[in-house]
Amino acid sequence: MMTLSLSFEPLLPPLWLALLLVPLAALALAGILTKRRGAGLRAGAIAAAALALANPVLLDEERDPVKSVVAIVVDRSQSQELGERTKQADAALEGLKARLARFDSFEVRVAEAGRGDTAGERVETRLFAALSALVSDVPPSRVAGAFLITDGQVHDVPEKLAATGFNAPLHALLTGEANEFDRRILFEQAPRFGIAGKPLQMTYKVLETGVTGETLDVEVRVNGELVSVERAPAGETMPLEITVPTGGRNIVELSIPRDPREITTTNNRAVAQVDGIRENLRVLLVSGEPHAGERTWRNLLKSDASVDLVHFTIL
Repeated sequence: MMTLSLSFEPLLPPLWLALLLVPLAALALAGILTKRRGAGLRAGAIAAAALALANPVLLDEERDPVKSVVAIVVDRSQSQELGERTKQADAALEGLKARLARFDSFEVRVAEAGRGDTAGERVETRLFAALSALVSDVPPSRVAGAFLITDGQVHDVPEKLAATGFNAPLHALLTGEANEFDRRILFEQAPRFGIAGKPLQMTYKVLETGVTGETLDVEVRVNGELVSVERAPAGETMPLEITVPTGGRNIVELSIPRDPREITTTNNRAVAQVDGIRENLRVLLVSGEPHAGERTWRNLLKSDASVDLVHFTIL
């Protein structure tokens, strides 16, 4: 696109130019007001000199318009695989791309989030990190806006969007249905180790999407054996006490009943692993006059890692 514009490149600094022209302009104006002979010619000469010192330049510019960037971030986390959410996300993406393609002034960029290689990326959905990476090489003035296609479970929402340096409009397209219902159970506190044969304190919570206010039966299994059935209201942290049956690995499983209204039942179970540790045997050895049998007993007891030995010698 060709554009013509007029610009000035003064031959003198603006201050010097003002000090020179202001007195001359005042004299020319005074001559005109007093109607002195030749005042008009002097004023014209001063104006011509001022124009020459201002050095007008005609600019002929050729400009190429730069497209504005529209970012689209698609949530590909595991929760998006429930129901028809994947199809809805794909349809929304294709619809957005088709509509934005009508405008030549937009550059559309698409990124997917929530399908990482590391365990942390698979557990958490970081849409705003993907959005920042998508427009990191673009000045803020070129970003026209962004769309997030997600089910709403986002783990890196900033407190203030402006703090991320993103100042363009942000829109969210939510997948799923308006009145979806789901339940899930999870451990809140699950110690990794416990003493075999001793009680172990744990806590768990039943969560609901869609308020029903029901109290549910929670089946507790240890190593596949049903040990108790607890009553737990949704949304409250509940205590749980189990007895670690054996040393080594023990599997504690919680499960809640299935409801036909749920979008998935895979999260109706929670599993925790507890490694049972046997408590050391405490032995008190009392000896008198030293002899070979005492040293034999002492070495034998100290060689066993499961024995805590306390040795008293009475002289």
